[in-house]
Amino acid sequence: MKKLYAQMPVTLGTKLRNQSNFIAKIGRILGLAFVAYLAHANTYNVPKLKSQHLAPTYWQSLLNEKISVKEQTVMMSAEQIEHYNQQLFKSNEHMVQPLDMADKITKAKLLEHMDSISAVPSSARFYRDGRELQKSDYQPYLLNLNKQGIKAVNSVGFGLVVKRSVLRTFPTLDRVFNQQMDLDLDRFQESGVFPGEAVAILHTSADKRWLLVQNYHYVAWMPAEDLASGDKQQIKQFMDKKSRLVITGSKVMTSFVPDEPMISYVQLDMGVSLPLNASEPNNREIYGQSSAGSYMVSLPVRQDNGELAFKTALIGKSQDVHLGYLAFTQENIISQAFKFLGERYGWGHDYNGRDCTGFVGEIYKTFGILMPRNSGQQGKGEYGINVRFDQASDLATKLAVIKQLQVGDLIYIPGHVMLFLGTDQGQPFVIHDVKGLTYWTAAGEFYTGTLNAVSVTPLIPLSLNQSTTYVDRIYTIKRIAPMPMNTGSL
Repeated sequence: MKKLYAQMPVTLGTKLRNQSNFIAKIGRILGLAFVAYLAHANTYNVPKLKSQHLAPTYWQSLLNEKISVKEQTVMMSAEQIEHYNQQLFKSNEHMVQPLDMADKITKAKLLEHMDSISAVPSSARFYRDGRELQKSDYQPYLLNLNKQGIKAVNSVGFGLVVKRSVLRTFPTLDRVFNQQMDLDLDRFQESGVFPGEAVAILHTSADKRWLLVQNYHYVAWMPAEDLASGDKQQIKQFMDKKSRLVITGSKVMTSFVPDEPMISYVQLDMGVSLPLNASEPNNREIYGQSSAGSYMVSLPVRQDNGELAFKTALIGKSQDVHLGYLAFTQENIISQAFKFLGERYGWGHDYNGRDCTGFVGEIYKTFGILMPRNSGQQGKGEYGINVRFDQASDLATKLAVIKQLQVGDLIYIPGHVMLFLGTDQGQPFVIHDVKGLTYWTAAGEFYTGTLNAVSVTPLIPLSLNQSTTYVDRIYTIKRIAPMPMNTGSL
């Protein structure tokens, strides 16, 4: 090219060189502009979502613009949270201290618990192959409830969960679905339980493989092999230990130990807390390795006879854990919520994941805060600061309240809960564990798609159907705040 320029008249060569440089500059500018466009363009199926919205640091920076780091305060102290939980157990019918249950239960009361969860549904249910369940299909499930084994007065046992497990409608792992045949929504799946949770054992199935249990906010059937039964006082001592390690990552695994399957690679989900094992010196070797780089925790295990024992388990100090509960701040709420971003939606904690209330509940457990299990129980509960809406509430009223929201406020619509993240360019955003996605596009088309994961979305554009928006159906906005309970403005 240089030779070509040299052979040309000076004027023409200069013009061509200038033109070539100009084209190269334009190319670089257009290239940079295109890269910038891709960075900011909405390449997702979520309206108004940009790449920066998917980073917790972005929302934390917006929070810091509004409230300086020095001005940010702990919203509830450890003492206030303890009082909050105590009051919640006293005032909310859906919250139960399982270790406070009596050692005996009458037949009538046990049947009341059982029938509250294990009733044949009034609507049709289907197996995966599309075959509708008949009365004959329910018969084995009903027989396995072992109602014939219920006495006039029955003993109540107590135990600790030893591995993440399921809570089921009936004592079976059979999956059934409603008429829409959404295979992600197993209608026999109720919830999940996690290592270290205390439960009351109310009854045993006919095949001895299932236990009807009551944990702190639910009663349902769980596999017997995932629970160890023990003395109530022994369990209470475990639960009352103050020096604890709290799981702050979405999932953390205990370290592998050869020939110790009960304590190796045990999954611990966010919010699980285990006592630190103070009896083990920190400078010694354990299981053939140094303990210097690990936390040693007391892990409940199930012995061959089903009874409870405790073993020291190791959790690497590189894992996402915290000594004691996290400080209850808005910045920490954002950090915890984003650790679940992209996790697949799991109805009733199915798929080794969680649903909308599980998502919210596990976040708040890292601060030591407990909640009822279901969204309706949470949204209608009279704890925290609540703003209520009814059919007479207009859009302007709701939008005025939404403008006052702070990070961590909970927004309830029938069957769903969302966690408020912040406002960006006038758009309020939420993070939630959600299945479907529908909204009107700018072109006037009604989009129907799926999220099926923990997702960041704007609140205002989301619709439930072509005539009803999420905002239309908001019935409660709740701020978790110290007891005594109160309602009113945020």
